Amino acid sequence: MPNSKAMTINPAAPHERAARIARRRSGLRTNSAAICVMLLVQYGLGMGVNLYAQVPATDRGGGVAVAVGHALTSQPVVLAAHTALGLLMLVAGISVLVRAIRARHRRAIATSAAGLAAIVAAAFSGAAFVSNGQAGASMAMAVLTGVALLCYLANLLTVSPAP
Repeated sequence: MPNSKAMTINPAAPHERAARIARRRSGLRTNSAAICVMLLVQYGLGMGVNLYAQVPATDRGGGVAVAVGHALTSQPVVLAAHTALGLLMLVAGISVLVRAIRARHRRAIATSAAGLAAIVAAAFSGAAFVSNGQAGASMAMAVLTGVALLCYLANLLTVSPAP
C-alpha cells in the first residue's frame, strides 16, 4: 500500500511562483534598460574615437588579444574607456541572456542571444579596427552596436513586468 500520509498542498504556491516570475522579469527589464544605456554611451565613445583619436601605430598588426591589451593600456584615454566599456558590455550581455533564460521568456531569450552575438561581433570588429585601421571594421562596429541596441529595446517592449 502506498504511503498513507496525507499530502498537504500549499495554497500559496501559485502566488509564490507568480511572484518569482515577476521578479525575474523585472530584473530582466532592468538589465535590458541598463545595457541600452551602456550601448548608447559606447556609441558616443566610439564616435569620439573615430573622429578625434589617433590609434597609435604600435597597436597595428597584432592579433585580437594584442589589440585589446594595447587599447586598454595606451593613449588615447577615450580608446581605453571605449574598450573597457565594451568588455563590461560583454559581461552585461551574458547577464541579460541568463536572466532571460531564468525568466523562461522565449522572445527575450532570442533577442538577448542576438544582442550578445552582436556585441561579440562588434568587439571583434573593434579589435580588427585597432589592428588594421580599416574603415569597414569601424562601420561594422557601429552597425552591430545598433543591432544590439534594438535587441535589448525589444526586451523592454516584449517583457511585461507581471506574468
